[in-house]
Amino acid sequence: MTRAREGARAFPPAPSTEPSLPNFLPSIDRYILRLTIVPMLGVFALAASLLMLDKMLRLFDFVAVEGGPVGVVFKMLGALIPEYASLAIPLGLLLGVLLAFRKLATSSELDTMRAVGLSYNRLLRMPYVITLVLVAVNVALVFYIQPISRYYYEQMEYELRSGALGASIKVGEFTTLADRMALRIEESEDEGRRLVGIFARVANAKGQVLSISAREGAFLATRDNPDTIILRLTEGTIIQDTGMKGQTPRVLSFSRHDLPIDLPAIEKFRARGDETREYILPELLRIGWSRDSAPDARDASVASFNFRLVEIVMMFLMPLLAVALAIPPKRSTSALGVFVSIVMVVAYHKVNQYGEDVAAIGRLDPVLAFWVPFVLFAGLILWMYYRVAYVPGGQAIGALEMAFAKLSKRIGKLFARRQPRAWRPPTDAAAEAAPAE
Repeated sequence: MTRAREGARAFPPAPSTEPSLPNFLPSIDRYILRLTIVPMLGVFALAASLLMLDKMLRLFDFVAVEGGPVGVVFKMLGALIPEYASLAIPLGLLLGVLLAFRKLATSSELDTMRAVGLSYNRLLRMPYVITLVLVAVNVALVFYIQPISRYYYEQMEYELRSGALGASIKVGEFTTLADRMALRIEESEDEGRRLVGIFARVANAKGQVLSISAREGAFLATRDNPDTIILRLTEGTIIQDTGMKGQTPRVLSFSRHDLPIDLPAIEKFRARGDETREYILPELLRIGWSRDSAPDARDASVASFNFRLVEIVMMFLMPLLAVALAIPPKRSTSALGVFVSIVMVVAYHKVNQYGEDVAAIGRLDPVLAFWVPFVLFAGLILWMYYRVAYVPGGQAIGALEMAFAKLSKRIGKLFARRQPRAWRPPTDAAAEAAPAE
């Protein structure tokens, strides 16, 4: 026994090579952070994906009609990401906190935390740290990144309509170029490098008309003049009509003919600021509170500033609303709070959008259009949170929960499958009462 102890002293255990990181957060905060961050990121991804998929279908149709390249669709979607992110961030924060506290409530962990003296205010410490980070991100998006990206999107849409992004000639249809040339192509092969079945009609200011048909052709660029391209035709016929009465048109055959085509002039896109939502924060403040600005521009700038600001301030109340709607009644797993939270946030966002439209044209003061609904909505959220956090057994939507439970039972009975009764042999008394055959 003595030798074993001496050996242990002579050979002490090797120190651990794993790094020991200090735990800056208490375990309860780390646990709530893990419960919140996973569903929050999932809601971010889901909401942004749904919004982008809906817009992607429309952009594909638009680009196909305009004859532009497919790659511009993804560039336009990338320009819309800040706008979609500003909508998905508040919703993701709300549902992330709501689903985290709902899991705590349905697993009875919340009752244990409350029993050891942890209040709701203490449990909301980490959700509010997340809220501060997301508010900073949303401020940068709404006041700086989103206006510039929106202008970039409008610019790409304009260039696509005007043909600056490489709009192609549609196969099987007549396309007018430079107002004096009509071109039709039957087939396009090798990604547009080989054109089959070409017909062109060219007119000049003197009234002369050239009708050209060719078996094949290809577009070639010119180095000296980028505004002109060459359509090289192979094996075709030219019919020249001079426009003079009584003169027979001339017919020429060729094995190769180069036809110059002048590209239409493309106007430059407008400068940023034609729409109020393209202004960043300093520009909104300069226009909205300047006496030299036009009344219409001043009203629109003030309305846009208040709309963006009230949407950001409302994010501070999202954790309180999430907790108020996350806790179902005892012995219940109802998810009605999730549905109610989405309806409330979307309805409030639509009210703010209507207020911006009305305040932008000067029909309503921005204080009445934005901050009166904010005060009412904030008062409702604070009352709901007080019912859950400080009233024993209190429920924010208890009446709705009871009505929803009764409605679910009635719907379940209505659609319940009726099972046939099991067959039972007749008893002796029933057999005696039956008439004998």
